[in-house]
Amino acid sequence: MSTYDRYTHAPAEPTWQVPATGSARFSWEYDDGRDRLLALYQKGKDKQWDGAKRIDWDLEVDPHNPLGTPDEALTLYGTRHWAKMTDRDKGELRQHYASWQFSQFLHGEQGAMVCAARIVESVPDLDAKFYSATQTMDEARHAEIFGRFLHDKVGLVYPINDNLQALLGDTLRDSRWDMPYLGMQVLIEGLALAAFGMIRDTTDKPLPKQILAYVMQDEARHVAFGRMALRDYYAQLSDAELREREEFVIEGCYLMRDRLRGAEVLENFGISKAEAEEYSERSEYLALFRQLLFSRIVPCVRDIGLWGPRLQQAYVDMGVFEMGNSNLDQLMAQDEEIAEKLDAERFAAEESSRVAEVTATINSGRAPN
Repeated sequence: MSTYDRYTHAPAEPTWQVPATGSARFSWEYDDGRDRLLALYQKGKDKQWDGAKRIDWDLEVDPHNPLGTPDEALTLYGTRHWAKMTDRDKGELRQHYASWQFSQFLHGEQGAMVCAARIVESVPDLDAKFYSATQTMDEARHAEIFGRFLHDKVGLVYPINDNLQALLGDTLRDSRWDMPYLGMQVLIEGLALAAFGMIRDTTDKPLPKQILAYVMQDEARHVAFGRMALRDYYAQLSDAELREREEFVIEGCYLMRDRLRGAEVLENFGISKAEAEEYSERSEYLALFRQLLFSRIVPCVRDIGLWGPRLQQAYVDMGVFEMGNSNLDQLMAQDEEIAEKLDAERFAAEESSRVAEVTATINSGRAPN
């Protein structure tokens, strides 16, 4: 069945064409590079994995409760609409919210794949080209996995959110080679990582937990790559050039914050756009969710050297300024440890099962006394 058969409403066009400007850059120096970046490239090669094999796709998922979302986390909870909903209606609402979240993850991962490929093309240094080539493969795998989860387990797909599409378009249209790093590696990937982490740490459903843990293990490397490359480059820029990039970050952060309303989900349940946006704005859960989502972006922006007065004030206005003190290295290390622990638990369970199977086979073949 085609994805178009699963869309809540089909995108206007089957493809989205973004006019691109900028130069493709070649480097003829093949025996030089930054040790940290080459080590990250080696890690990117070592950590490649197959989404069809590493993830247990046999795990069952209830489409009407894919993530185990509690009632209190649903925007309509406690409203006049909620009182009229049947259990089936509430299940469909959970399905739509999970579909909306994972659909934006899916579209974002395709955007990340295109941006990573753009970095391979445009970045001047060969060590960065090497690493970004591994990231392009990572993002392809992530898009494959999120697409499979939506197609096979949830059965519903949402089109790309307007604000996410706008930020992707701005990132890809810019001719400066560092902008795919800034728009994708820092803003979109940083926001996605925080969203992945919140769902990974709260869901009681094993399949989405697996998917998000393994994707986050890759994304920890991607954010490290963006930090290394941009920190080195931004140290060389003038104040005027840094201000231009800070303006891009401010606009992108507002777009990302506004992306998180999910009003289009409620519109599919017959609620007007204005009322849906009002419910989303009043939701205590979404307010906390929006704030925590910037836990990966703000410290990264500060770390790469974009921390002018206007940018700081924007973060104060958003209520996320204090996130700048988060320990990004510790968060990334935890992401890797969680995936490795999950692997260890799964492999131990599989080994135990194999041992029991062999033992049973041996016992069944023994002659009776």
